[in-house]
Amino acid sequence: MIPRYSRARFRELFSDAHKYRLWFDVELAACRAMEHAGLVPEGSADAVAPTRDRLDPARIDEIERETRHDVIAFLTHVEELAGEPARWLHRGMTSSDVLDTSLALTLVEATDLLLEGVDALLSALAARVEEHRKTPAIGRSHGIHAEPVSFGLILAGHYAELARGRRRLATARAEIAVGKIAGAVGSYAHLTPEIEAEALTSLGLRGETVATQIVARDRHAAWLSSLGLLAAGIERFATNVRHWQRTEVGEAEERFSKGQKGSSAMPHKRNPVLTENLCGLARVVRAAVTPGLEDVALWHERDISHSSVERMFLPDAAATLDFMLERTRSVVEGLVVYPERLKANLDRTGAVWASEGVLLALVGHGLGRQAAYVLVQRNAMKAFHGEGDFRELLAADAEVGAKLDLGELDACFDLDHALAHVDTIIDRALAEHQEVLA
Repeated sequence: MIPRYSRARFRELFSDAHKYRLWFDVELAACRAMEHAGLVPEGSADAVAPTRDRLDPARIDEIERETRHDVIAFLTHVEELAGEPARWLHRGMTSSDVLDTSLALTLVEATDLLLEGVDALLSALAARVEEHRKTPAIGRSHGIHAEPVSFGLILAGHYAELARGRRRLATARAEIAVGKIAGAVGSYAHLTPEIEAEALTSLGLRGETVATQIVARDRHAAWLSSLGLLAAGIERFATNVRHWQRTEVGEAEERFSKGQKGSSAMPHKRNPVLTENLCGLARVVRAAVTPGLEDVALWHERDISHSSVERMFLPDAAATLDFMLERTRSVVEGLVVYPERLKANLDRTGAVWASEGVLLALVGHGLGRQAAYVLVQRNAMKAFHGEGDFRELLAADAEVGAKLDLGELDACFDLDHALAHVDTIIDRALAEHQEVLA
């Protein structure tokens, strides 16, 4: 994580201080469960508990430089602080019991923060969808004018995609909320499933179904994949903003605040820097997905080839997506939309967007589809090359006039007809997410 692209709450979440507090919580929960099972003396956990507030990351790092083992360094430090009762910590446990269980706690907390960020973004998008529910725009395929839509409908597509991303993230949260306190190879040789269940339940987790020395890494791969898909959804929106802001398009743009500068050389510039930044950061989040998948296939009961990957990619992916969600919410709320330019671009090609309606009307009056296609296309190409207005060209075409009277032709250019089902689609998109929240 670098400060420029990570917010304070995620830097704290993945800090050494927070990590060691969670390690302590796991050790204490296991110790209490072992007390109840009669494996360690009563009161051991209470005797050690006050040590939590005195943990010193710098001292643990100092010990680790000698031991070359982070969990042993941590336990050594706790013994320094708590004295004799600390000898009962970690009984029958292995390092991964602590590492994987505390990692689950961290990722659950991170996921909850990310879900908050998604919900804030969705709320912002929903407001803009409603604002532009009826704002006409031209739909594009391959970047080329296709048929009319509304700007609200375009935004509703982004809303629906991010709502799906939220569902995937919520599912991944359930998958990742899994720990293990099952010993060296997950066989409970010196523990019991009951001890594990009691300890993990007190932490808000459940046990791995079949643990090896670690929690299975397909869970972490699924979590990273859900982050990657959300980042990809944000990138699709950001890419559209960048296109809308192009001088030749000019349909919408990032808010340009007073005092902001767009270029060190050209004072007139208003660049889509926020959405360009979002497209770049999406690559960072997606870059974590493949290593996450590659971490699944470890040797036998475990190796540690996944560990170095996760130390970098899990914090980076989570913190970067958190930053992206907040930045995207800000872009959505501040997006400056130009309805008059949207309408001008819709009209720019002389209503050739009505070509499919004319085609279907001709077919409906008995003309073969391919023959009708030829009639419509030849007039559309004339309009495209500036040789006249599309509707007027059609009206002057005798072969078209033989099938369609002027009233029928006019009906093909009815914008209200083209947008008749926009409300239904938008309502469906917005209602779908409300069901998820409920």
